[in-house]
Amino acid sequence: MTAPVNPPATRPASRWRAALVALALLSPLGGCALFGAPDELRGNRAEPELLRELTPGVASKADVTALLGSPSATATFDDREWYYISATTHTRPGRLPGVDNQRVVVIRFNDRGVVESIEQKGEGEMRNVAVVSRTTPVPGNERSLLQALFGNIGRFGPTPTQPTTPGAGAPAP
Repeated sequence: MTAPVNPPATRPASRWRAALVALALLSPLGGCALFGAPDELRGNRAEPELLRELTPGVASKADVTALLGSPSATATFDDREWYYISATTHTRPGRLPGVDNQRVVVIRFNDRGVVESIEQKGEGEMRNVAVVSRTTPVPGNERSLLQALFGNIGRFGPTPTQPTTPGAGAPAP
């Protein structure tokens, strides 16, 4: 009679080893999109179905507010243009959030507050604004190493204590 190739006592240990190897091989996949955070809607999205209900020349500002809510922004110098800005973002491990499906809906009103036009702008029609990384220097804030090390010595004294009971010169409550 021959002994079995894998005795029953060693089988659970080999299964544990296989599970640990599989876990070690799958752990780098934690940053992949399969295990990523869900997409998030940012801003005030004006859905196309809702925009179809707004008729230029008929709908007023009150109608637009009731249907779409408050705008994300308005025109700088007058209240005749409303902007509904929205985007879908997703988390990318170790980087800034990614932006997908960015959209702006521009609603223009006439002088009476009635919708004049509705325009939708996608990502291709938007301007890319470069952020300037310069800082404005402020005079007087540059300190040497010695000033930083020894600047606060003797500047702060002990906190004065307040008497807990009124003294002779203190007013009575």
